[in-house]
Amino acid sequence: MAIEAPATRPANPRFSSGPCAKIPSYTLDMLADAPLGRSHRAAIGKEKLKAAIEETREILGVPADYKIGIVPASDTGAVEMAMWSLLGARKATMLAWESFGAGWVTDVVKQLKLDAEVKTADYGQIVDLATVDFNTDVVFTWNGTTSGVRVPNGDAIPADREGLTICDATSAAFAQDLPWDKLDVVTFSWQKVMGGEAAHGMLILSPRAVARLESYTPAWPMPKIFRMTKGGKLNEGIFKGETINTPSMLAVEDYLVALAWGREVGGFAGLKARADANAKTIWDFCEARDWIANLAEDEATRSNTSVCLKFTDDRIKDGAAFAKAVAKRLEKEGVALDVGAYRDAPAGLRIWCGATVEQADIAALLPWIEYAFEAEIAAQTEAA
Repeated sequence: MAIEAPATRPANPRFSSGPCAKIPSYTLDMLADAPLGRSHRAAIGKEKLKAAIEETREILGVPADYKIGIVPASDTGAVEMAMWSLLGARKATMLAWESFGAGWVTDVVKQLKLDAEVKTADYGQIVDLATVDFNTDVVFTWNGTTSGVRVPNGDAIPADREGLTICDATSAAFAQDLPWDKLDVVTFSWQKVMGGEAAHGMLILSPRAVARLESYTPAWPMPKIFRMTKGGKLNEGIFKGETINTPSMLAVEDYLVALAWGREVGGFAGLKARADANAKTIWDFCEARDWIANLAEDEATRSNTSVCLKFTDDRIKDGAAFAKAVAKRLEKEGVALDVGAYRDAPAGLRIWCGATVEQADIAALLPWIEYAFEAEIAAQTEAA
């Protein structure tokens, strides 16, 4: 019997986890005010860059005494700047429960060659934070973009910690509560929840992180692109829009447009509510079916942005091949682009639910996932 395809399609089939969907109703005309062909050091360039910093502070509720800088190389660049500049003053603890966190472990242990304690958890789980010594410098991801799990809150992080907390929050910022008093370094990129463009990162430093920068000099050579101090003092210009290297003013304008839209939908609370609603639509779908489930094992740690799913049907013979076939079928139908699991993650699907995605598109996608699942089960049966 032929399997009938759903009648409704998502208006926007873009569910990539990075770069992510642009804001609803996005057009290139929105970038008309970009100062193209002008220096980023000209008054208008500085004004735009400073606005990006201050509007980020306003929406995220970043404390006034925290520094915010626009840095090169997306979130990766921001994390590397923090690790290369701050680690080594005391023992480090590296936490990893997905591929990007594992990458930070590799850089610290094999590149910086620090004798760090490494704590890991399998995909779908997170490290027990109660076992972490926060008198060491602790590096971790708040939300695992490739595993769909997140830190539920900052309760395990002591207010009187002696070490620094360095948090990669690239798929959490603008969608999940970040306890600023528990975080000394926070990084993210424009391309995730706000649907901005790639290659630009954000680096947020607490007063404790600034004090470390001004009192500690790492033993290794520091590339220019990572240098945040001059003469033992913080280079304040970086945190006022005087970037280390040349930014794309087109990308800056794109980010400013996204921030303006973020204010229109209610600021941080509105952005978080949109992501929550998108994710809950998928969670409810999974709970009503016995062949698909959230990769996150604990409801408290389920991501509301990078929702990762696994197929659980016993009839599936080759999990990786099956999941790839479902993703390929969805793309061929034009209803979901880039929803395959990350290459290092368990087989399944990964559906971005950040604020720029419309809940109606998530709702329209889900019957197509069921359709693709049934079609691939049928194809597998026929091939047997």
